[in-house]
Amino acid sequence: MMRLAVSFSAAVLTALSLPAIAKVSQQEADRLGKELTPLGAERAANAKGTIPEWTGGLLEGPSNYKGREVNDRLRDPYPNDKPLYTITAQNVEQYKHLLPEGHLKLFELYPNTYKMPVYPSRRTAASPQFVYDATKKNALQAELGGGGEALVNAITGIPFPIPKSGFEPIWNHKVRYRGLAGRRWNVQFAVTQGGDYNAVKLREDVYFPYSSPDATPEGLDNVILYFLQVITDPPRLAGTITLVHETMDQVAEPRRAWQFNPGQRRLRRAPNVGYDNPGNGSDGLRTNDQTDMFNGAMDRYTWKLVGKREMIIPYNAYKLHSDEYKYRDIIQPGHINQDLTRYELHRVWVVDSETKEGTSHIYKRRVFYVDEDSWGIALVDVYDKRDELWRFQEAHFIQGYHPTNPVSGTAGETIYDLQSGRYLVQAVNNEEEESYQAEWDTSYFNPGSVSKLVKR
Repeated sequence: MMRLAVSFSAAVLTALSLPAIAKVSQQEADRLGKELTPLGAERAANAKGTIPEWTGGLLEGPSNYKGREVNDRLRDPYPNDKPLYTITAQNVEQYKHLLPEGHLKLFELYPNTYKMPVYPSRRTAASPQFVYDATKKNALQAELGGGGEALVNAITGIPFPIPKSGFEPIWNHKVRYRGLAGRRWNVQFAVTQGGDYNAVKLREDVYFPYSSPDATPEGLDNVILYFLQVITDPPRLAGTITLVHETMDQVAEPRRAWQFNPGQRRLRRAPNVGYDNPGNGSDGLRTNDQTDMFNGAMDRYTWKLVGKREMIIPYNAYKLHSDEYKYRDIIQPGHINQDLTRYELHRVWVVDSETKEGTSHIYKRRVFYVDEDSWGIALVDVYDKRDELWRFQEAHFIQGYHPTNPVSGTAGETIYDLQSGRYLVQAVNNEEEESYQAEWDTSYFNPGSVSKLVKR
């Protein structure tokens, strides 16, 4: 224990002594909005034309969409699209160079049922103009401090649209634009080998002060997002509350977190909300830092930017999001109903991370695949301490279309335990109301306000 403490202290001192990672030059930044998209992706199509040019993303919904103002569910803007081809266990060899280890393992485990329908690639990701403008400024001034644990001189937009280190795509993911504030229903299903499941329903409210067009780094109080989660079902968990203030400089101040357990009747500080502690309602199938694919502190890992590659990833998952399907239509033994999925060829940034000496995490290594257009993490290969593939994460992207306030999000996330045959579905809301924008501010997420909520 003493040796671990000394090693950890040395690691912290080393991190604090590292200089800030440099911003890009004016010449590089001038590429944004030209040969690069405003968020830093390659604007042009690929050489084969199988990835199209980015032309601004999806801003208008289909004619049957009634609008965000009446909380209508997002409709599929491409209902007539058909798969170009379907990957199966029989033909996967010819596509393996486009797939992560997790997908290859799923074909091995479920050769008779697992498949991937691959559709025409549509680069729908888009953000508001003020995010693009802020991203251009960030490119010239944003830095990393504290060995990568502190975001410095960045606000509103993507901090590192032209990444130079492994930390930077992950920070881009953590602060990507997801609206200013809103509510969603996050329904989770821990699925057994046989396809049985336990459902947990969570109501989640979030406010992103970092993303405000009027925000300044100094005015954030070191908080980039506020998060309030309430479990509403099943009865044995109902009333459990988690409150998080996610900090911008985690060296100066780690994440602030509180939890309320109905049996204790008191909101308490919860330093264990993070890292590899089990996530609420997940039946042990995900860690806290796997919410939203990855969140929180990065100090227990090294981060290597491997580069960019073309990969087949979940995208434009409007069918999976449709309220025409019930949860029982989605969940099957071994994996979700792949007939409801949509995969496309896109370019991703690859980041390889391993646990640092002197720290601990149940995952020894994770490989992240980050969508170049939205900066959302699309896939993650997760390895155990024996260097064997343990779990695999997917984010099924969906674009919230709006002429002035487009938002990229997900229609659901999956975490497959490839060793036990179990899996977790999370962030689906097919049988709930659609996610919606709200008017929260910091006072709503004050521990005192939440304590009053608890007492009512």
